[in-house]
Amino acid sequence: MKVPQLADLPIGPGARVLVRVDYNVPLDHGAVADDTRIAASVPTLTHLVRRGAVAVLLSHLGRPRGHSDPALSLAPVADRLGQLIDAPVAFVPHTVGPAAEQAVAAAPPGSVVVLENLRFHEGEMANDPAFAAALARLGQFYVSDAFGTAHRAHASTVGLPSRLPAAAGLLVERELSALDALRDHPARPYWAIIGGAKVADKLSLLEHLLDQVDGLAIGGGMANTFLAALGHSVGASRIEPDQFDAARHLVEAAGPRLLLPEDVVVAPAFAADASPRVAPVGGVGAAEFVLDVGPATLARWGQALASAALVFWNGPLGVFEWPAFAGGTLAAARMLASLPAQVVVGGGDSGAAVSQAGLSGQFAHVSTGGGAALAYVQGLELPGVAALAPKGQL
Repeated sequence: MKVPQLADLPIGPGARVLVRVDYNVPLDHGAVADDTRIAASVPTLTHLVRRGAVAVLLSHLGRPRGHSDPALSLAPVADRLGQLIDAPVAFVPHTVGPAAEQAVAAAPPGSVVVLENLRFHEGEMANDPAFAAALARLGQFYVSDAFGTAHRAHASTVGLPSRLPAAAGLLVERELSALDALRDHPARPYWAIIGGAKVADKLSLLEHLLDQVDGLAIGGGMANTFLAALGHSVGASRIEPDQFDAARHLVEAAGPRLLLPEDVVVAPAFAADASPRVAPVGGVGAAEFVLDVGPATLARWGQALASAALVFWNGPLGVFEWPAFAGGTLAAARMLASLPAQVVVGGGDSGAAVSQAGLSGQFAHVSTGGGAALAYVQGLELPGVAALAPKGQL
């Protein structure tokens, strides 16, 4: 999708630029535990401060539901950003109002100001016009560099860019370019690996991909529903009986293009410390839980994808948050990194797996927005991207 780019804005020294970033990062005892999203914003911020602008950063963190919560303050995020960028970074414990306006006005050219959590205000998620107007008073330009929130119609993603000259930041430009290649002109053969917990959450994605790809592999918890729908025992695993008909329809429509697990990692309890074992599909005990894909499955998938030119991967292949059952997801990351194909990772837990495996630099693109990436790949309009279009082109 064509949107105004950062270079299109006439930003000069001293200009105040509101930058919507996605700093919804994990914290551990008050410190940033994973700075991937913060680091991803640095190229855009560096571009602005080198032009002498004041970059005024807007982000949410967690779900405070319109109330201040010290545990969800962006102060530690600002501290981490200050370690990653060659520019002064100031944190302001306000989001809108006179105190925020005074702090922004006092910021020197070539500096960064991080405002407090947007979601401390109910007006953010409600896309309240008054809140958007209060944000707009803080700057002269708007830059969207938060692809992870582009599928949300909030005040900072939709209401604000309607009030100021707006453009996509460098991160959003990269995201759209990489995902356009999937959506509009994919290289062939084109494969997708889709994981995750529930078929219902990704049914529309699977149906869309089936019309686009040359091959589709399904793992994660939702593979249990597919296996059960085909008559295989998945023991005590969580399944979605109301999705059996949809699963069987997809299997029939895909034919040999659809790959499901042929072996799985099971455990006697749904627990992080349960003892795992590998079992063939059809060899799962009645009281066992399927918690990961098995090695034979990944070997088969690797062979099938060996000739792929393009691969899209989204979603974990097991209970990735438990180390004993993260092996399949991490092995998939390593397998994909070894392919000569162009591999695009659709964010979320699959992006976290790539980061955990230390492989981020070995993929064509790792998206910072799981939900936004899935929506865009399906051809859905992202409100936060559509809002950047010049008036009359919406």
